[in-house]
Amino acid sequence: MNGAMVIDPAVVEDAAVVESARPQRPRWVLRIVIALVAIIGLGFVYFLVNLVQVWRVGDSDQARPVDAIVVMGAAQYDGRPSPQLQARLDHVVELWNRGLAPLVVVTGGNQPGDRFTEASASARYLRDHGVDGAAILEEDRGHSSWESLSSVAAMLHDRGLARVLLVSDPYHSLRIRLMAQDLGLTAYVSPTRTSPVTGARAFGKELKEAAGVGVGRIIGFDRLLSITG
Repeated sequence: MNGAMVIDPAVVEDAAVVESARPQRPRWVLRIVIALVAIIGLGFVYFLVNLVQVWRVGDSDQARPVDAIVVMGAAQYDGRPSPQLQARLDHVVELWNRGLAPLVVVTGGNQPGDRFTEASASARYLRDHGVDGAAILEEDRGHSSWESLSSVAAMLHDRGLARVLLVSDPYHSLRIRLMAQDLGLTAYVSPTRTSPVTGARAFGKELKEAAGVGVGRIIGFDRLLSITG
């Protein structure tokens, strides 16, 4: 006896029968899994691209001569701009003093129970800080960036104007520029650098903006507003 293992052919045949009897996963299931993984991967890459663009535009300054400086509204407290809104308005004052535009458009409506709109609070602050009151236009009905910019576009188009310099927080800049362009404006951005929204809070805003920009580019920012309210 040389110690070699002898394999019974019957055992091998039985094992093959058992293996072939096991249920096989249909190929279409594998294809669906691969497709889902690919879609998720592409979606993640698309989100990252938008996130990088949100950051890059927010880090830029496209200040130049335009027809109007447009400042996006933010919270106000009984006629007094919140720190976030004040940071935007202080930047508008700097741009105004550089003589970049003959008009300033302030935006934003009010919340139920408020005595003042964001636009009126902004206009008063700008007048108190040297901006000519006759040069300030108020868009005081919008409750979202899209609504405000839609009204601004109509106001400026009625005057034969189209070139605007948008002022807001850095994280907000890409989305409002894309919206303004969709509304027929030639839009540039000059984000404030003194916003109280910084650090982790600002990064969270950038993530949210990247998602909003990504969806808005696909379905349109007007439709996005109708879905999100």
